[in-house]
Amino acid sequence: MLKLNLTITFLLFAVGLVGQTPSDAIMMESKVVCILFEYNYGQFDQYWEGPSIRENQTIATVKRNTVLPMMAVGVVKNLNLFVGLPYIKTESSDPNGGKFAGASGLQDLTVAVKYKAFEKKTARGELRVLGTVSFSTPASNYLPDYMPYSLGAGAPELAYRAIGQYTFNSGFYVRGAGTYLWKGYAKAEREYYYNNGSFYTSWMDVPNAITAEGIFGKKFLDGSLQVELNYLKTQSLSGDDIRAYNSPQPTNKVNMDRVGISAHYYFPKIEGLGIGLYHHSVINGRNAPKISTSGIGLTYFFNYLKRESL
Repeated sequence: MLKLNLTITFLLFAVGLVGQTPSDAIMMESKVVCILFEYNYGQFDQYWEGPSIRENQTIATVKRNTVLPMMAVGVVKNLNLFVGLPYIKTESSDPNGGKFAGASGLQDLTVAVKYKAFEKKTARGELRVLGTVSFSTPASNYLPDYMPYSLGAGAPELAYRAIGQYTFNSGFYVRGAGTYLWKGYAKAEREYYYNNGSFYTSWMDVPNAITAEGIFGKKFLDGSLQVELNYLKTQSLSGDDIRAYNSPQPTNKVNMDRVGISAHYYFPKIEGLGIGLYHHSVINGRNAPKISTSGIGLTYFFNYLKRESL
């Protein structure tokens, strides 16, 4: 029987983004605009079916390409606005498994606001506390139940994130963040599904989730180069396991642990221009892909006034 493989559901808010994003501790001044253009590529040939690791024996390696334009705006003092809309293409590397076509199209439109709630300088450095609220909703009529090729979870999402960062005078910094993600319902192209019981409806309840993130970083070259090591843990609050010899679905409980590294360089002689690189890998999970992702992004500040310290 066919054994598809995993779900990409909670790779959202990927935290691999480079530059000014809803998940970092950077705040832009009012009337400053930052444009981000990012490309990333991910692939996997193994996944967790419940707690057990499996191989993609039917469709080999699954590939995922993402192009993300995003804009960040300093609206007023201590308040930044973000808007992003990714284009995603998925496919399989197995030419003989061509019974399954990949998918492509716009994924979810995301709008977020970030507020700097507290800042205090000390003899050894600076403490900064921020909060982010974001909302996303599907921007195209993609199929959320076509996993592992689906572009996303196919459900609206509301996320609340708290961020705290301490930057030492030496340039080292540590950052922690916690997020609560509320998920709505995704509509499948079938009128029945099983989720620890029978449901005679096409609407699937996508589990809510929490995430915890830790970052250790350092600034070099008078602040022009920023390097980070990061860890992200995602935990669904409900959901079911992928059943044996069945494909994943949006109702699955998706847990994962991910580690990564990133670097962002601001060109001193080209005011406002920066380039970023990152790589991260899922090292443990439940109903999740064992996926590795690499990305590159360009950032540019219009009406550049001042790049704040981290």
